[in-house]
Amino acid sequence: MKTGESFAGQSVESARRALTVRFKSGQIDSSELDARILVGAALGLDLTGVIAAANRCLTSEEATRLEDFARRRLDGEPVARILRSREFWGLPLKLSAATLVPRPDTETTVELALEMLHTAPRPDRGWRIADIGTGSGAILLALLSELPDAYGVGTDISENALQTACSNAADLGLAGRAGFVACDYATALCGAFDLIVSNPPYIRSAEIAGLATEVRDHDPRAALDGGADGLDAYRALIPQAARLLAPGGVLVVEAGQGQSGDIEGLMTATGLMLPGPPKADLAGIHRAVAGRK
Repeated sequence: MKTGESFAGQSVESARRALTVRFKSGQIDSSELDARILVGAALGLDLTGVIAAANRCLTSEEATRLEDFARRRLDGEPVARILRSREFWGLPLKLSAATLVPRPDTETTVELALEMLHTAPRPDRGWRIADIGTGSGAILLALLSELPDAYGVGTDISENALQTACSNAADLGLAGRAGFVACDYATALCGAFDLIVSNPPYIRSAEIAGLATEVRDHDPRAALDGGADGLDAYRALIPQAARLLAPGGVLVVEAGQGQSGDIEGLMTATGLMLPGPPKADLAGIHRAVAGRK
């Protein structure tokens, strides 16, 4: 079969239906949604545009593009990687090979961070925020979008990831309040921060091979591998954060399943207080942990 031949001459609607069947045969759970998104991307149309164009035939270029998308998705590449973008906290974010795909679970970390700030003695102040291991900038930019007087800095060991985060900040009109620094965790930072956030690598090394293909083969391993017990990153960043926090400042980190208790122990060992229980995500997993200085 030549590239694009399976969709050549088909209408937009028939191509969408055919792609859905192929994805279902390939055991892709989100087959209908993925097919709809990829057809729209291949045609350069949103959902409304796809519906309006349902009866027209795909051009040869569109058929070729859609066939490429189909092959990649059936090989296990997630839709967000194919499109090099993902929405997080309602914000469109570019992705790169050096960044994680932001996931809905991580919005729990943003929620807890905002709760901690809004219950602070001065909830209207111009906050100073640091995002350790910022990746695409997802957490930092979500916070800045909610806190118009805040300024934030994101760190990452990957310069490619920082380029992606810088681009996202510019696209969202937040570049004037966001800075980015290449370093290992918080080693290059100084001064006092009101809020430090992080979604560090927390998967146990031995468990990475068993992750879903979309994660194991497409997310950067350095952003996944948390060492033998999954806690290596927390051991490094929590003491750094404790030194950098202003009095009353808060550290909020994302946690893997079953890790919140160990993370709380690491926080209290550095002198941080626990202002409340971990915040659970929609699946009931204790996903975000906070410590206050």
